[in-house]
Order: sequence, then C-alpha cells, then structure tokens
Amino acid sequence: MFPHHREREQPIFSTRAHVFQIDPATKRNWIPASKHAVTVSFFYDSNRNVYRIISVGGTKAIINCIVTPSMTFTKTSQKFGQWADSRANTVYGLGFATEQQLHQFSEKFKEVKDAARLAREKSQDKELANTALNIAAPQSPPVMCVNGPEDKLFRSQSADITLSSEKERIKKMLSEGSICEMNLEAELFTLQDSNSKLVAALHEANANVEQWKKQLVAYQEETERLREQVADLEAHGGHGPSDLLKDELTQSLEELEALLKAKDEEIHILQSKKSEYHDMERERDQAIHRLREVEMRNSELERRIQNTEQNLSNSLDERDRLDTELQRAIEILDIKIFDLNDLRQSLVKLIDK
Repeated sequence: MFPHHREREQPIFSTRAHVFQIDPATKRNWIPASKHAVTVSFFYDSNRNVYRIISVGGTKAIINCIVTPSMTFTKTSQKFGQWADSRANTVYGLGFATEQQLHQFSEKFKEVKDAARLAREKSQDKELANTALNIAAPQSPPVMCVNGPEDKLFRSQSADITLSSEKERIKKMLSEGSICEMNLEAELFTLQDSNSKLVAALHEANANVEQWKKQLVAYQEETERLREQVADLEAHGGHGPSDLLKDELTQSLEELEALLKAKDEEIHILQSKKSEYHDMERERDQAIHRLREVEMRNSELERRIQNTEQNLSNSLDERDRLDTELQRAIEILDIKIFDLNDLRQSLVKLIDK
C-alpha cells in the first residue's frame, strides 16, 4: 500500500534530521528512530487532496503522518522541534544540524497545515453542495439535512475530547513531577538539617579536642614528673618514702595512662565523624543537582501545557467557526427546501388545472 501511495504523491519539500519518538511507557523520554540523520519529506496526494510527512529508514517507514489543521510544530530548543500525531498515538521529534534547517521545516509545516485546512474547507463545501443536490432530489431530504450537521458536531466533539484527554495527561505528568520535586526538597531540607547538626557537633568536637590536647599535655607532664619521682625513690633506696607511697604513685601513673588511651580513642571517633560529615555534604550536593533537574523538567512540562492549552483554544475557536458555518448552511438549506416545496405545490396546481 505504501508504494502505491508514493506513485501518486509528489514531494514538495525535503530536509535531513535525526528522528525521535516519545517513549510510550513513560511519555517523557525520547527514543531514537534512526541511527543517523535521514531524509524527512512533505508529500502531496492530489487524488485525495492530502498532505503527508514521510521518512524512510532502510526499508521501513519511520514517519508516515497525515498533516491535519489541528497539528502544531513546536520548537523546544535551537535545533529541535516536535509535533503530536493523534492517529499514531505518538509524538515525533526532529533534531537538525542547524537552526536554519529547523526554521525552514517549521515554516513549511505551517504552510502545509494551512493548505490542509483549506483543503478540508473545500471538501466540506463540496459535501454541503452534494447534500443540497440530494435534498433537491425526491429521496428523503430531511434525513440529509439532519445527519450532516450531527456528523460534523460529532467529529468536532471527538477532537475536543482528544485534546482534553491530552491536557489531563500532561497535567498528571506535571503533578507527578511536582510530587517528585517536593520529595527532593524534603530530602534536601533533611540533609541540610543533618548537615547543620553535624557542623555544630564538629565545632564542639574540635573545641573538645583542643581542650583534651591541653589536658593530655598536662597529664604527660604529670606522668613524667611522677616517673622521675619514682626513679629518685628507687635510686635513694630506704632514704625515701615508704613502699606504700611508691605503690600509690604507680597506680596514679597507670590511671593517667588509661585516661590518655581513652582520650586517644575519643579523638579517633571524632575524626571518623568528620569523614561522615564530608559524605553528608556530598549527598546534599547530589540532592541539589537532582532538584535542579526536576525543576527543569517541570518548566518543560509547564511549557507543554501552555502549548496544549493554546492548541485547545485554537481547536475550540475552529469548532465554533465550523458550528457557525454549519448553522448558516442549515438555514440556507431550509430556505431552499421551503422554496422547493412551494415550487412542487405550484407544479401540482398547474398539473391539476
């Protein structure tokens, strides 16, 4: 079927770009549809009066999209743009080598969309003309008068429902991003609180370390003095204090050494806490980085919602315009029907005479 369409279609514009499609599972990430830049072309089918965007990668068509008046091509960066295809239930993205290529494709997209809108309006006018001809025939004119507008209204309401569902889906994505941002903010606040507590504990520990160092120096001096006294006592033999005093001095020396060992262990514990403080700082920096990424993602979602709301507004305006035109056509058809009825009655009267 694809080659058959290509035989009766004519290319009107071509460029090269990297093609992407939105991930159907997450609706957030882009999936490359081609390994390298491929040709992306606009084609016009004169038989069906239809415009299409086609791109072929190898032997497979990676883009086969019919351009409709409701589509909008959005530039999301200096070299990247995207549009949604509701028929394929996907979003296409194109990455260009230069800004000029992106601008040319965007302008051609607008021209083709306007041409598709004019083609649809001509098709609708043709349908109205065919409807009027069918009403002039003897077969049940009221049915043609009623079903035509209802069919147009049904299609308009279907487009409205599709746009509304797309808007709700994007709002849901934004709310999920906001929840993720709130969780990251809570995590950041917790890390900041823990960081402040660790900083205070570290300052206090540093002050205690300085104090303990001074005490340690004093204990060491006292130990050396006691050792010298013990050495003097041992040198003088029986001319010094008794063995009881020597035992007391030895015990005091052992207590001081045990206290010194305990202070060394406390210093090691404080040094390990200092390394934990550096780990907490690293975790805080990572949380700040994730929060910034979520904020960028939320700004992107807000921009997409604005575009969707704009598209919805344009679609509503288009639907109102179509409703007005349909109402005018209905009034014209009613007048034609009334004139035809008068003409038929006049012909009947002439025949009876």
